[in-house]
Amino acid sequence: MNKTLIQNLKGRNFHVHEAETAAQASQIALALIAERSVGIGGSKTVKQLGLYDALTARGNEVHWHWMADASEKQKERDLAIGCEVYMASANALLEDGRIVEIDGTGNRVAGLLYGPPCVILIVGKQKICSDLDHAIMRIKHDTCPENARRLGMKTPCAATGECHDCRTSARMCNATVIIEYPLRIHKEFHVILVDEELGL
Repeated sequence: MNKTLIQNLKGRNFHVHEAETAAQASQIALALIAERSVGIGGSKTVKQLGLYDALTARGNEVHWHWMADASEKQKERDLAIGCEVYMASANALLEDGRIVEIDGTGNRVAGLLYGPPCVILIVGKQKICSDLDHAIMRIKHDTCPENARRLGMKTPCAATGECHDCRTSARMCNATVIIEYPLRIHKEFHVILVDEELGL
């Protein structure tokens, strides 16, 4: 684990949890959530960990637009932000402890900034970046093209694998948010660091 990152996250008042494996990360997240309601932002990491199924199987109220019909997706996005816990991943973690998110629709960053009093981010080791320039490059050149392909978005990056700073309506990089510290609304802001590659 990156001890400098851990120290810096703690210095910024984030609660840090270390997991050697994806399975350990799942167990930590489930224990933190307990019986509370959960909203989930778009996250391949959360999907990989099977947390939606685990939570619904044990009776938690869970809202995730990825699991909704097209006509219900916006309703699920809205309900997710009203839950007791919001769970997602980070697009990047800077070694100085800041969290970087880039969003196209805005529901994910909204849920992290204002809404649920508890946030849980589960972050694979490939998302740790030395500085902001490195993080933005990784997100726009590695993460967004792959996400665009996965979602069937007709963006230039989906076709070429490179960022074109496009102006299309399907653009995925509409908002860039840097979370430096938990916000005043947060009673808990947890970062689960996983010593495996997870998500994009």
